[in-house]
Amino acid sequence: MGRIILYIIVIAFIIAVITKFFYLLVAGALGYWAYKQFKKSQTKGSKQTLTYVLGAFAGVFLILFVVSLSSDTANKTEPIAVVDTKEDSSSNSETKSNTADVIETSQSSDSKGKQTQGNQNNHNRFPATLVEVTDGDTLKVTVEGKEEKVRLLLIDTPESVHPEKEEQPFAKDASNFVKKQVAKGNMELELDVSERDKYGRLLAYVWIDNKMLNEQLLEYGLARVAYIYPPNTKYVDQFEEIQKQARVQAKGIWSIENYVQDSGFVELKPAIEEPVVVTQAPSVEKNNEVKNEPIVTNVYYKNCDAVRAAGADPIYEGEPGYSRKLDRDGDGIGCER
Repeated sequence: MGRIILYIIVIAFIIAVITKFFYLLVAGALGYWAYKQFKKSQTKGSKQTLTYVLGAFAGVFLILFVVSLSSDTANKTEPIAVVDTKEDSSSNSETKSNTADVIETSQSSDSKGKQTQGNQNNHNRFPATLVEVTDGDTLKVTVEGKEEKVRLLLIDTPESVHPEKEEQPFAKDASNFVKKQVAKGNMELELDVSERDKYGRLLAYVWIDNKMLNEQLLEYGLARVAYIYPPNTKYVDQFEEIQKQARVQAKGIWSIENYVQDSGFVELKPAIEEPVVVTQAPSVEKNNEVKNEPIVTNVYYKNCDAVRAAGADPIYEGEPGYSRKLDRDGDGIGCER
């Protein structure tokens, strides 16, 4: 029994050698045959034609052996394509650690890539649930059961709830736009390198159904590019390009001349329109007595800012200065807060 096993091992070894070195063995056999033929022909003084043919075939098989050997070496040294689980695990660890004071994130990718919405790498995103829209650039969310304040990165919208400032133009528009967008689908947060500001708020790019809210606010002229603090500059180039287009088209905040400055939004003092005074022509009564009718004064307000500055808000239908353009919903009450 032991001898049979030994024979099997020897045969297997021979087969392995033949398989691995087949071309080399054939080349060696042909080379040896060519050598013997050379000696034989030399002794007889005959032509060496067969010797040359055998030598050529031996060379061909030798080349084939070298090629196969090189191919095997290349296959061994070629790196194996593996799915990079490091990034995935990093993403998972982000989600799990959202309840901690600091959320771990992967390094941001180069913003020069100009990744389009819908094709963004979402490994750095994690789900969040909306609690409240504070204003156009600030939200309250819950992440893994913990409530967090979120500040949208790289943008600034007009103030609507500032304790020391009055509501600025387009502030409510920005806030309402955000409320409308976040109601459309699932929310995800994407952090950059630095995760929080000095107030402890999360700094994030907010995604709703694979569309970035930061970009949409810029696109519709409801925000400006601002607060660019390295290393949180992942999307700054494309943000500035979007802002440029909105400014050219005079959308939203860009429709008011000099409203947007590098320092922020300029406080505009509403202009109160001078009342238009219309005096009726004197009427002539009997006995040729001339009597002036009472002066009728028409008040005109350019916009609701002018109404508020005059202390006339809300303004009701029938009151001096009321017009339908001040009453967008047509309920008879204009310039409602």
